[in-house]
Amino acid sequence: MDSHCGVSLDLFLHVSLVPSVCIVAALSFLQQRDKPQLFEERFPYLRGRFGFVVPLDFLGSLSNRWSYGFAFGAVTPSVLQLFSESYTPFNVPVWAKAIVYLIGALEVGVAYMPFFACLSTSHKALGGILGLLYTLAWLIVRLWDVITCPGGQVLGDYEQIILQWPCFLCLGFLLGRFIYMVVKDVRIRLQLQNEQVEEEKLVESHQFRYIQTLLRKPPERSSEKSWFQRTVYDWDPYFKFPNRMIGTSVISLIGLYMMTLGDYSVSGYVFSMLVELTYSLDELAHSINGTNNLFVALLPYVDEFGHVAWKAWFITTMFASLTSVTYTFHVLACYRKHIKRLWAGDKSFLPQKFHKPSPAVSVAAITRYSGWQIAFTLWGYLIVHFVQFVFALLFMYLVVLPIQKGGFLPWFSHLSVLLLTVFIVIALVVLQVLLVQIFFLQDKLTPEDKEKPLALNNRKAFHNFNYFFFFYNVIMGLSNCVLRLLNSCIVGTWLVPRIDRTIMQRGYESMDPGYRTWIGMIMADHYHSNPVMVCFCHLLLRGTLERRTVANAYSHFSSIDSPAGGRVRVRWLLFYTLLKNPKLILLRKRQNPVPHDPLTFARAMTSVVKNS
Repeated sequence: MDSHCGVSLDLFLHVSLVPSVCIVAALSFLQQRDKPQLFEERFPYLRGRFGFVVPLDFLGSLSNRWSYGFAFGAVTPSVLQLFSESYTPFNVPVWAKAIVYLIGALEVGVAYMPFFACLSTSHKALGGILGLLYTLAWLIVRLWDVITCPGGQVLGDYEQIILQWPCFLCLGFLLGRFIYMVVKDVRIRLQLQNEQVEEEKLVESHQFRYIQTLLRKPPERSSEKSWFQRTVYDWDPYFKFPNRMIGTSVISLIGLYMMTLGDYSVSGYVFSMLVELTYSLDELAHSINGTNNLFVALLPYVDEFGHVAWKAWFITTMFASLTSVTYTFHVLACYRKHIKRLWAGDKSFLPQKFHKPSPAVSVAAITRYSGWQIAFTLWGYLIVHFVQFVFALLFMYLVVLPIQKGGFLPWFSHLSVLLLTVFIVIALVVLQVLLVQIFFLQDKLTPEDKEKPLALNNRKAFHNFNYFFFFYNVIMGLSNCVLRLLNSCIVGTWLVPRIDRTIMQRGYESMDPGYRTWIGMIMADHYHSNPVMVCFCHLLLRGTLERRTVANAYSHFSSIDSPAGGRVRVRWLLFYTLLKNPKLILLRKRQNPVPHDPLTFARAMTSVVKNS
């Protein structure tokens, strides 16, 4: 959000702090606290007022998930500005930059807090009206900025529209959501429709259905899945992603869109300037130094590199964007898969040291995950793009250009020599395995066995075989060592956006802070949103409420005041007990044994009423 010719969005961000604080204060005033303080006794009207305003439940809330997702989308431009570290409220020395970034992040959080607080408040009418006005103000300012200055130096006359339309879409959705909140609350208050006020639920319906599937006998024959379900995504009706995951994915996708556009436009501008500079230097060198100059001889290669690099960068931009978008959805799929495994008690996919993470680390991971996932996705896009660009350059210079200049047959003749060398190396490795399989392993124990047992045969021949191949494997070790290093670097850089998978080898997973955050986050979600545990707590609380209801009924009878005092109260308690438990009438000492008559209970109840 730089300063544009229309209006300074940074200035509006500073100004919006005042209405934002007022909105949060109004919602906080209506929020009742459970435990008032002693000094509030002097102010009865303010007793219990100014409670905590929760903008968003990052842990267990599953309501209004897409509304919160679009709210995160409206925040994306400021998040990208924080990501680029270009938003600094004031200038400070270099050593204090981290403090300024923290202050800037807090300022952005306060400025956008009404979007979330107005969605989560229980006072829907007031929250809807305040959220509507605040969102409308942001939408007007952004529209005015785009209308007055739609163009830019990179994307042309419609640069701001191309970059800002996802933000406008999110703000427009929030406007509709706040209007719906106000209308619904008014209809409920006027009783124009039989609607129930939405209350916070401890357990959701999909969690009940998940428990029912656990108690139900599994079907003998599973239903057939479509091609989309088998290869792309299989929707699970018993699972819902929390608000944290949806908001993180929305910001990541919008951020990738804006970063891809910026990357494409800036790279095009830079490469075009490089080509023009090459032409200018070529003309200048020919006019001054003539043609017998080393610099002039190198200019065609520089010009060729500029064109090749431009095409390679453009092609890899699309592939890097597609890779990052795929990673974003794949992380969601891995989250569902890991959580469901934890629900089933399966921790085999986790390293042993992460089976019981620290509670403090797990809860802190909830706070870190969203920001780190967004940063890993955006930075991962740049890193993966650069790696793909290097491979594209190698492909162009090793395959495409040699074929264009010398033809396919000369290029293939050189390639065949290399392929023959690689084939011989691979064949010798395979030969070692085949010789061991045929000559140096004992026969199968039973004909049904798939492989021979791990038991040596022809030991003396094996020792000679091992001795002579020892010297050859020393030579092979160098190439395999280089190959191992290259594979590690390529896979490590390729998996930087994948926070759900460690890029460290086994035993060193704790050195990967992103993977530690992922493990802590899924463990915290597992302990707080496990359907079995949530349903158990729901049944426990419901049983407690039922017992309290019965206790309140007894307390109603005990509050009766009469001249007889305690005797009447005891009679009422006796009557209520026998009314709820009629079989106890036959066990009273004052009752004589009676035959099993259908009218026994009626006679006993009549006797109790007369005596009382």
